[in-house]
Amino acid sequence: MSNSAQIQLWHAEKVATQVTVSTASNGIHFASWGETRLAEPDLERLVGTVPASLSAALNNRAYYFVPLAISDTGETMIAPAFSVELSDRAVCHRNASFGSTEAVFVSTRLMEDRFGLAFEFFINVAHNFVEAASVPESFASLVWSQAEAQVRGETSQDAWETRRRAQNTLNGRKVVDERSRNGYFESTFSDALAIYMLSLAVDFDYHDLREREYPLLAAPALAERLRHIAGLFPANPGYEFQILYRRKG
Repeated sequence: MSNSAQIQLWHAEKVATQVTVSTASNGIHFASWGETRLAEPDLERLVGTVPASLSAALNNRAYYFVPLAISDTGETMIAPAFSVELSDRAVCHRNASFGSTEAVFVSTRLMEDRFGLAFEFFINVAHNFVEAASVPESFASLVWSQAEAQVRGETSQDAWETRRRAQNTLNGRKVVDERSRNGYFESTFSDALAIYMLSLAVDFDYHDLREREYPLLAAPALAERLRHIAGLFPANPGYEFQILYRRKG
């Protein structure tokens, strides 16, 4: 473990100019810098998970995997190594713009395991895709039909709250808040796309995603969303999408 007093922070832009950005076979731009503790094959496998059909919308994005990204001074600073003190100041990711490039710095040393790092990367990819390409209409229709059917739970706090705000009752009749509904579509799609990519990268139990603030979406409803996304964005060669149900007994 490094002593924070001996670790010199770098400006994010300086890191971006010093490191060589690679392009994965799926078209995603990425780089690694500092003591990330990520083996190169593992990083390539992680980045390669992103379906190639997403890459056109992410062409101006570059994902930098660094030990710690720090933003408590108003500037994005990068630590080349880990220390407990610096980790207390770090954030899971930090965005920065350099000319025409939108950079996303992912703090690899804040994640406890492969699952956490993968999900952090994929949720960023998903949000970036939505910003560039919006939500497919077919997916929006699917999730709204589930919401109208009062399917139990949701995939994140944002999805839960925007769904609740979108479905109002006024004078005994249902009134749709369009702004909240659009936010609901964006949240649910980003969540489902990230979970889909996570399922391609690692084996995990769906309940690992559970948070206490809201009820988790019913598994059959999530499976329907994931199958829909798999149809829109097929897995790359060497990656497999499957949903396994655990049976009691």
